[in-house]
Amino acid sequence: MHFQWYPGHMTKAKRMMQENMKLIDLVIELVDARIPLSSRNPDIDELGRNKARVVLLNKADLAEERWNDAWSRYFEEQGFLAVKVNSKKGSGMKAIQNVIGEACREKIERDRKRGILNRPVRAMVVGIPNVGKSTFINALAGKACAKTGNKPGVTRGKQWIRLNRQVELLDTPGILWPKFEDQSVGLRLAFIGSIKDELLNTEELAAEFIWFMEEQYPGILEEKYCIEREADSYGMLLNIARSRNCLVRGNELDTEKAAVLLLDDFRNGRLGRITLERC
Repeated sequence: MHFQWYPGHMTKAKRMMQENMKLIDLVIELVDARIPLSSRNPDIDELGRNKARVVLLNKADLAEERWNDAWSRYFEEQGFLAVKVNSKKGSGMKAIQNVIGEACREKIERDRKRGILNRPVRAMVVGIPNVGKSTFINALAGKACAKTGNKPGVTRGKQWIRLNRQVELLDTPGILWPKFEDQSVGLRLAFIGSIKDELLNTEELAAEFIWFMEEQYPGILEEKYCIEREADSYGMLLNIARSRNCLVRGNELDTEKAAVLLLDDFRNGRLGRITLERC
């Protein structure tokens, strides 16, 4: 599959992010714990140069714990503070305030020496589409102060949210980068739903996902859908369609419906904890 997606609003969002970077002290970057590297926008490192940095492994409950721990160590070795979180259920959120303080310790100390007291830390929350930024902000703030949605592109404009006297957050639209040099990155992003499904061939995407599962998590699909293993991915998709009674008029198997069902089961954790990218 070939992936190329960079709508005009993303160019505008990147420009807005550049303009606002001078206003902030800290960049909080959300990544998807299932694909921690592929869900990082490489532009963020350039835009956030000389800023304190925190990486949140969001949706950690959907990824294998051993790989969550391995990725946390990886990011810490790169000089970031890393925290595993599940924004929907609120796990890991209590640690965020302390992590923000730790990341901005030097800035807070500089302010203190200059006689500037109680100036809040200003943090920019960044991440690619559908990684859970708005859900994270709502969970942290304890109220629905940022729009949320289960599809990419919900947040279109910047929003300042005051958490408390110590911290203010700037929510930003999710941006991808103009070109995927490695098409496997685009494939992983498509698996988790960061590229709109309408732009993709869902059956091809599901077939690629089946191939990955049979390589890395053999037996999971067979057990989940009560099917026999086939030599090729499309045969497996046919079996899933048959098992789940996915039919079109004339009682023919509806592989597109089966593909949507399979990807939805993965994205919502119904296949168990799956890590697509390992370090």
